[in-house]
Amino acid sequence: MIHYRKILELHDEGISLRGIASSTGHSRQKVTQIIGLAEKKGLVCPLEEEMTGKWIEEFLFSEKTMEASGRHPLSFDYIHEELAKPNVTLSLLHHEYEAECRANQKIPYSYRSFLRHYSNYADKYKATLRIRRKPGEIMEVDWAGSTAFIIDRDTGEKVKAYMFVATLPCSQFSYAEASCNRQLEINSFQ
Repeated sequence: MIHYRKILELHDEGISLRGIASSTGHSRQKVTQIIGLAEKKGLVCPLEEEMTGKWIEEFLFSEKTMEASGRHPLSFDYIHEELAKPNVTLSLLHHEYEAECRANQKIPYSYRSFLRHYSNYADKYKATLRIRRKPGEIMEVDWAGSTAFIIDRDTGEKVKAYMFVATLPCSQFSYAEASCNRQLEINSFQ
């Protein structure tokens, strides 16, 4: 069994590769591979308690566990990059993944497994920051999504519609309204 956590902690303490190899009983090549992969994937010390040896192994070698299932492996980096584009959903990416598998005569993951594996990837790799807010202190507002179209019943003309959304972050109560333009009307009370 490889002592992933111990290797990373010793490296963080400044122990040489040779020292780490002799201390853990692994070859220098293996120690170098683990440290290099951890640095590449952004795994840095101090490690949290839940980051056990098994967790670190799955984090560093996620493709190894997926290949053992006999299914066509997922490209998480590609999925993550594509999701940043407008109008791209996990459902669309799964459909493309299934089409690619059929073309290459490989076995795809089901949609549910696809979501589970991507969710695990996202939990480990994506940095998130929790913003603490007091209830009622702030409201988040924005023009949301792509431009929609409404068909005028009288003329049959397509009219652009923009969606305004306001949300209270603590309660998640939202208000949405379609508008024909993005002009802000300010009503002053005197």
